[in-house]
Amino acid sequence: MFAVSLGEDGAELCPLEVWQAEELLAHMDRARPALDPWIPFASQATDLPSARVLLQRYADKQAADTGRLYGIRLDGVLVGGVMFRIFDAEGGNCEVGCWLEPDATGRGLVTRAVRVLIDWAVDVRSMHRIEWHASAGNTPSIDVARRLGMTRDGVLRESYPYHGVRHDTEIWSVLAPEWRAARA
Repeated sequence: MFAVSLGEDGAELCPLEVWQAEELLAHMDRARPALDPWIPFASQATDLPSARVLLQRYADKQAADTGRLYGIRLDGVLVGGVMFRIFDAEGGNCEVGCWLEPDATGRGLVTRAVRVLIDWAVDVRSMHRIEWHASAGNTPSIDVARRLGMTRDGVLRESYPYHGVRHDTEIWSVLAPEWRAARA
């Protein structure tokens, strides 16, 4: 398996595969309380069979070229991840997403990992538009979009029902020419 260094602090980005379901489940058990208010990702892996199903779903997406899933490791321990939740190679549009357990926050791990994904999407896959969706109340996620230099496109009012409450969704994006210009 490969890993991409995210810096000198022992952080790495690596694929998450079905055979790692047990490790993902242990990680989700640590991350679930922090993620649960905002996204259902952690609630989709509550036991070993459901963790396998989640990982298989992303393996199938990768095989179909419609999504990908990567783990963020800190000193070898899975502490979070990033993903192409949606990947439309033909249309040149994708959506990136993330999650991180509480003990790993404040280190820039997600920002660094998403930069790797966007670089790959723009430079290797010729994606034109990269989106970031976040619940309007999820300030840490919105802060990542800002750090990445994304532009707030707008708000989908009460578009996301979760735990019996309808949430506003903020849509942020960066276009390939903007990404390239910011790196130059």
